[in-house]
Amino acid sequence: MPERVNPLQIIQGLLQGIAPPRPLFLPIVFSHGARVENIPLRAFLSNPTKISNALRQIRGRLRADGITCYFDPFLEAETLGAVVEWDAAGQSASLHLPKHAGGGEMPEGVPPGEPLRDSRVAVAVEVIRRLKALVRDDCVLMAGVTGPFTLGALLTHTASGSDVPPYREIPPAAMDLGAAVISGIAKAFVEAGADAILLREDVFPTLSVEDAADWAARLATTINIIRFYQALPVLLLTCARSVAANRELILGQPWECVVSTPLEGMHADRAAPGAVRGVALPVGAFEPGEAGEAVFEEALHSMRSAPKPAIVTTAGDVPAMADMERLNKLWENIRL
Repeated sequence: MPERVNPLQIIQGLLQGIAPPRPLFLPIVFSHGARVENIPLRAFLSNPTKISNALRQIRGRLRADGITCYFDPFLEAETLGAVVEWDAAGQSASLHLPKHAGGGEMPEGVPPGEPLRDSRVAVAVEVIRRLKALVRDDCVLMAGVTGPFTLGALLTHTASGSDVPPYREIPPAAMDLGAAVISGIAKAFVEAGADAILLREDVFPTLSVEDAADWAARLATTINIIRFYQALPVLLLTCARSVAANRELILGQPWECVVSTPLEGMHADRAAPGAVRGVALPVGAFEPGEAGEAVFEEALHSMRSAPKPAIVTTAGDVPAMADMERLNKLWENIRL
């Protein structure tokens, strides 16, 4: 019966090219833990004990295949010397880079190495290690890292709101640096025991054939490292508009990972090339209230009529006030 399939066995099957008997359900539920512990998000992100305790409590309430051990869109940029500035309540953050020469240029003072030991990467690694020792062996431990284009745009301040720069406007040095740091962080996570790594690209432009090949090549090292440790790499593309503009080029790359795209437009992928597919649900579906309920029902209807994906995740961290019952209801539908 599908219900008895071990999620880690599904991951091993996917690594060998075996279609899963059912989708893996891996929603990103991380910042909700700060609410569980009743502390500001800023404090939560730096406290492995609070994180581990909260995620174990969430695991007891959330019927899913795994735990999100760490997920922070500013983690890599902060590791490279950027400053994360918080509001007075410690709940909302913005990113400020070291000395910056101007849009599209690398900031001064960004170190070229992999400064992992003294950063919050060490916190994430400690959380993964603790949970590896504490949870049952049928639980997928996952963590998120930022993709090279999104990180390059952050480092050069070339993406603002809905404005995405052309691929070639991101300096190669920024994406090279980002790809190197991402690889180092992903390696630290899988060495600590992570079973799946989400490579998150929040923004990317309309791509040419050459751009798409260059982008895939920058991701290849990280993907190969993750697979070497028998963990599952998942390319998480969160912007429906960008995916729609680049659909054929994205799905046509020789990916050695699951490619997870927004639920919107999944029907167009019935004849997609051989990429192993995942689906990313809108985080608004789990907002409390009637508006979130409407988005949830629409997503649930679309899931039933869309092609069967290998994994189901979310397009980002679900809201701190997320309705867990909606997530559990989705779980029941996925397992049918």
